[in-house]
Order: sequence, then structure tokens, then C-alpha cells
Amino acid sequence: MPAPYKLVILRHGRSEWNEKNLFTGWVDVPLNEQGTTEAIQAGKLLKESGWLPDLLYTSLLRRAIVTANLALDKADRLWIPVKRSWRLNERHYGGLQGLNKAESAQKHGEKQVKIWRRSYDTQPPETSEEDRKTEDFDGRYRNAGIEVPKTECLKDVLERALPYWKSDIVPDLKKGKVVLIAAHGNSLRALMKYMEDIADEDITEVEIPTGVPIIYELDEEFKGMGIQLR
Repeated sequence: MPAPYKLVILRHGRSEWNEKNLFTGWVDVPLNEQGTTEAIQAGKLLKESGWLPDLLYTSLLRRAIVTANLALDKADRLWIPVKRSWRLNERHYGGLQGLNKAESAQKHGEKQVKIWRRSYDTQPPETSEEDRKTEDFDGRYRNAGIEVPKTECLKDVLERALPYWKSDIVPDLKKGKVVLIAAHGNSLRALMKYMEDIADEDITEVEIPTGVPIIYELDEEFKGMGIQLR
């Protein structure tokens, strides 16, 4: 099918740890009440705009999965096929996971924490051995032979997400399917960087809102600019 290829990306609704201002990463936290409302509203926007997905891609984390289910239910598309992958998981924040962002800035300095949070290629400190053992025993990763990262920067996220983009998502787009990717702030920022050719130094300032569908009409190179549905 010729271009444009239609893609929707959707960051999960606001979570309980977003509310508490904690670094979340691969910790599997639920949506809060606001996040549930955002997800339902996202589905309403998809239905009203006519951007109805034929296929869903999502991560292995519940906040993305539940957001997608709520949105698709509202859009009357809960029946579409689903593909899930750890490659769409949120960035692993290493030793910062579970810590308060403001308290971390007080401890390490606001400048350093901003570098850890927003820099394209600087990793936070690695996760502790104790926390790593807990993650390694998580069935969704252990049973699939997935090695949980010790820490990641945005560059690392792009390097794990891009092969999946090329091997799975692009072929479905080529079939003319409207693809929905329900994922996370950083995994979606990584894909956005690739699709929109955003420079390393500029991606640091890009923020994706929770629960707002962003639509793309991609060209034959699978590049394009996103538009938020409001």
C-alpha cells in the first residue's frame, strides 16, 4: 500500500507514581483515577476523529496495557489483534527507580538529575543487586529469556525499540493497517526521534503528554510529524 501510512502513538494515562513524582521505569504500577479518565478520553478522540486502529502494539507493563484496553473499549475496537513486547517498555531508570524526583535533585543536584532524566546518552546509576534479583525473577522476563537492563539512557531505548519497529511494526504499516502503539514517555520519545529526525540535543526538551493520542501519516521512508488529537 502506498504512503501515507497511518500510525497512532499513545502514552499511558497518568499513573500512581506519576502522581507521587517517583521514577517509575520498569516498575509495574497501575493507573490512577486521572489516568483512567485520560485513557477513556483517548478512545473517544480516536472514535470521533475516525482514526480507528486495526492493530495494537504495547509494552509488557500494565499502565500501557490498561490504557490501551480502556481506549479501545471506548472506541469500540477492543477486538483488534494485540502484540506485546518488552522492547516497548519504559526506559529502565536503574538505581533511580522508586525514588522521588525532587528529593533526588536535592541529593545529587538538580543539574545532574536533569542530565540523567533528559540526556540522550547518559545513563543513571545502575540498579542495586537486590532490586535486580527481584526483576530477574519476574515471569514476564525470565520465562522469555529477557535480560532486564541494569540502567538505560534514551539512546539505549532507541537501540532496543528500533529493531522491533523495523521487523514487526513497519511490515504491518505496509499492509495498510492503522497501527496503535500504546507505550511510555521514553519508548515513544525514542520512536518519535527516529520518525521526526529530531537531533540528539533537541530530543531532551520533547515531552509527550499522558493519555493524548498523537497521529502520524508517514511517508515511504516511514517518517513524518505527529499531530496531537485534542
